[in-house]
Amino acid sequence: YVAIGQKKSAVARTISILDRFGAMDHTIVVIASADESAALQYIAPYSGCTIGEYFMESGRDALVVYDDLSKHAWAYRQVSLLLRRPPGREAYPGDLFYLHSRLLERAAKLAVEYVIVPKDESKKDIILEPDFKGEIFRGPQSLELAEKALKSIENSEQFQIKKVHGTGGSLTALPIIETLLGDVSAYVPTNVISITDGQIYLESNLFNAGIRPAVNSGISVSRVGGSAQTKAMKQVAGRLRLEMASFRDLAAFAQFGADLDKATQDQLNRGLRLQEILKQPQYEPMDLDDQVIILFAGVNGFTDKIPVERLKEYQAGLLRFIETSNPEIGKDIQKEKRITKETESKLRDSIQVFNSTWK
Repeated sequence: YVAIGQKKSAVARTISILDRFGAMDHTIVVIASADESAALQYIAPYSGCTIGEYFMESGRDALVVYDDLSKHAWAYRQVSLLLRRPPGREAYPGDLFYLHSRLLERAAKLAVEYVIVPKDESKKDIILEPDFKGEIFRGPQSLELAEKALKSIENSEQFQIKKVHGTGGSLTALPIIETLLGDVSAYVPTNVISITDGQIYLESNLFNAGIRPAVNSGISVSRVGGSAQTKAMKQVAGRLRLEMASFRDLAAFAQFGADLDKATQDQLNRGLRLQEILKQPQYEPMDLDDQVIILFAGVNGFTDKIPVERLKEYQAGLLRFIETSNPEIGKDIQKEKRITKETESKLRDSIQVFNSTWK
């Protein structure tokens, strides 16, 4: 976690939250607070990235959160103006895009490599010697190819597949940008949007309206899309996206006070309930199976007759009911990462039974 230009009290609060949930055991915090010099604020994210690269190059997975790159750009602007470099748009120097692209593009996923070696249980990973003569299996299918090659070796029980030390690691960058008055088209936000694989846009108006997390799903996009989702989440999220898009359009139209037919009213009612379902308390992550069960109930109309103000109570009761009466539903979703026809049938029956008894 890299804190750039933040108040020390805010950083201390973040550290206490990480510590409370046991995350400080695997977290490094780099701080260049608001009272530090602009030069230190400029160099802080590169220091954090270098620490992350150490873990990536040792074959582990690391996440670097830059909080936030707007203040990093301000610090670089200060340094550049003091150095009398020619200012450009919004008085930023002309190489501001390069400043952030060379930082964020250091995030990568390294190819994993496997080799076949004589059995040795003492080492988890193997460090290759320069004179290694064996075949190195690389790429997304490297493990399958190595297993196939192992089966073709005589006395294969005397050999084993080992991962090459320092391969297969990854570094994920999560930059945070502060928008001034919600202006997402400003210089720094547009730069970072063009570099990253998508953005989550949080809006203060939604936050003040009680919709938290305050994600504006219209401006928020993902270039990765459903490729990063499990099949179970795709099965429910596809319909959810369409339902919410229709709800936003109809809600804007309904503000004019026009008479609405029953189908439109039903869509608005479902959209209100889905919006309520998507609200989530702070520091309360949900398991995959719980998310899928609740979203499945919402997009399939099982919550349409539940009062909006009682939806949280309904969600908690439904999850408890399925956990006690049909625990295999959640286990199947966690194991298969998809909703099979058998699981869907059980899930529909369980929700219908719960709805008939819930008051």
